[in-house]
Amino acid sequence: ISYWFILCYTLYLYMSNQNNTTNISFLFPLSVVLLDTTAALGELGWKTFPLNGWDAITEMDEHNRPIHTYQVCNVMEPNQNNWLRTNWISRDAAQKIYVEMKFTLRDCNSIPWVLGTCKETFNLYYMESDESHGLKFKPNQYTKIDTIAADESFTQMDLGDRILKLNTEVREVGPINKKGFYLAFQDIGACIALVSVRVYYKKCPFTVRNLAMFPDTIPRVDSSSLVEVRGSCVKSAEERDTPKLYCGADGDWLVPLGRCICSVGYEELDGSCHGKKTMLD
Repeated sequence: ISYWFILCYTLYLYMSNQNNTTNISFLFPLSVVLLDTTAALGELGWKTFPLNGWDAITEMDEHNRPIHTYQVCNVMEPNQNNWLRTNWISRDAAQKIYVEMKFTLRDCNSIPWVLGTCKETFNLYYMESDESHGLKFKPNQYTKIDTIAADESFTQMDLGDRILKLNTEVREVGPINKKGFYLAFQDIGACIALVSVRVYYKKCPFTVRNLAMFPDTIPRVDSSSLVEVRGSCVKSAEERDTPKLYCGADGDWLVPLGRCICSVGYEELDGSCHGKKTMLD
């Protein structure tokens, strides 16, 4: 199977996706990015096991920005077991992480003579670690997160017909207790291009509600459990009822309770307290 075809198709999808992206200055909830392969300027330097499995391919888009992909397409050979491992990723303050993968996958039915050897899934694994393991890699130390399947697979005709079939899948992992972790991708016989990987965690962002300030807060791993956060009054304000918000698992602030009020001689304006004007002003 031609890597050139996979590469051309991947570049086409990536640039089409970039051209249709709208810049957003601020998002709620707040996502803290731990890894984003689209932002890497140099080689990713991920490890492949065995060496003749996944291939690293870097090309430039129309804005002269590098596109780092990893591809594998050994669909003619049985018993494939190709691993791709990221570098060590610091978890920062994360308790739960999200792994976003964008990839293309070839339809096995569109490839002749591969019945029984071609697959249309790959596996995602992780391993926690307090430090980098360098070149050491032992698959049995990794925990499986999920089997990843494509919503849409592409055929030889799709590129010519300008049909976009870039898949996006997100998986949650947690709790993360050690200082960092590795991700690993296992190919068992698919024709796949891993276009980008983004790893992030969510937090409830700093906000001001009812004249009370609430700091950035990391949600709990348990999606049914909320973090109670007590707010502090803005300048020239005082508590009327204890201000509280609850940080949800997805980084959303919920259930506002209590409030602050402006101190005597001040009035509320645009979320803060300002001195009242007098007749002499």
